Amino acid sequence: MNKGNRVHVRKGDMIEVIAGKNKGAKGRVLRVLPRTGRIVVEGVNMVKKHQKPTPKVMQGGIVEKEGPIVCSNVMLLCSKCDEPTRVGRKTLETGKVVRTCKKCGEVVDR
Repeated sequence: MNKGNRVHVRKGDMIEVIAGKNKGAKGRVLRVLPRTGRIVVEGVNMVKKHQKPTPKVMQGGIVEKEGPIVCSNVMLLCSKCDEPTRVGRKTLETGKVVRTCKKCGEVVDR
């Protein structure tokens, strides 16, 4: 369990999977689940779910969707150096704390 309920990636970040069956896969973070220390990544860890027909989804059957993976198995992709990197934190002159790339020092936050 992630005791601090803090995950080093945010929704919308580009990441690369560094461990597990999807190692090497790249994708965008769709959801962050900080209580369990997991994230849902676009196109990674696809699972089959048996879906019942509902008023929202008329067609039932077996649906493929993304399952959550442990956040420690992913690394943030730096937009400048385009490599997986660790995340550092830096305080700007305005007092705002931003995430930075440990390799090139570039600010990762949008």
